[in-house]
Amino acid sequence: MTHPALARAEAFAATYGLRRPVLLAPMAGACPPALSLAVMRAGGLGACGALPMQPPAILAWAEAVREAGPFQINLWIPDPAPVRDPAHEARLRAFLGGFGPAVAPEAGDAMPPDFFAQCEAVIQARPRIVSSIMGLYPPDLVARFKASGIAWWATVTTVAEALAAEAAGADAVVAQGAEAGGHRGSFDPARAEMAAVGLMALLPAVVDAVTIPVVATGGIADARGAAAALLLGEIEDRIAFLRSLRVPPPGRLAGTWSNLFGTVTVTPGTDGGLAVKVDANEPITARWTCGAEGKGRLAGDVLTVSLGEDGSALTLAREGETLTLGAVPGKGEAEGTADYCGLNGSVDGTYFFVTPAAPAR
Repeated sequence: MTHPALARAEAFAATYGLRRPVLLAPMAGACPPALSLAVMRAGGLGACGALPMQPPAILAWAEAVREAGPFQINLWIPDPAPVRDPAHEARLRAFLGGFGPAVAPEAGDAMPPDFFAQCEAVIQARPRIVSSIMGLYPPDLVARFKASGIAWWATVTTVAEALAAEAAGADAVVAQGAEAGGHRGSFDPARAEMAAVGLMALLPAVVDAVTIPVVATGGIADARGAAAALLLGEIEDRIAFLRSLRVPPPGRLAGTWSNLFGTVTVTPGTDGGLAVKVDANEPITARWTCGAEGKGRLAGDVLTVSLGEDGSALTLAREGETLTLGAVPGKGEAEGTADYCGLNGSVDGTYFFVTPAAPAR
């Protein structure tokens, strides 16, 4: 019987005419046709990192691999024009010249191939997929790609970038973790270091945020990494797995529980009740969004914690190895809102056991 995670990956691959859910990374300067042909003939997706290529070279590459099956072509979204500093450039040339041949004064005038001419070549080449990195394609190009039967995959490095890509019409996002080499496909290079997130933390957050397929990349080097990425592919898969475990943490609810968005601490009281403290934060920036404290007693399998005279409350219930937390709005509050949360904040969700609580004194 095929595991649901693998079945999902195989179904995604079949959508693009692949026999295996393995995709060659479109590394600029490291995608000779022979490499893609080997991957494609094994059932995976060939790829061309076309950043340094002129339009005729893009077309020639596509023709060299077309007979073997589907492939993708990747382009970098252009950077803004650089701010030139002649004095600084002169110092750099002198420094680099100390390690090899002299650097010509006009070296800094070099320009990459024309981006829009490259896009025209991609439309003419008609790959199964065009992918982007360092940003998003303009709407008019997205429309033309799709009119030509070319799907668009957008490389993203944060949840915010994934949401922007989906809103712009991407057919899938490629979640690229901080492990992905010396640089990543961040939309804003100035924030790239501050927003660096490892793949195994980034992947489930992106999957939970978007409705389109998510491809994992960055630091996957063996079968263990591939299996972990597949299992992180759907929140339902992760929750079902954890609920299936039958070695409960001590104390039923007592202890510290966490998920990507925050922490719930349940502490036994000397009176037999349970004290609950909830803190929720926005992922990546860790900006506070919600906070609440209260006490309650178990009634059957559910702990209800009253938070105010308006009737607002929290409900906590164990489900296998998980804790489900729900916010009950007070009178006059809309469903899904709470006066102890900031704008767009929420504490609802599934939390996972971290540490047992200290015994009551």
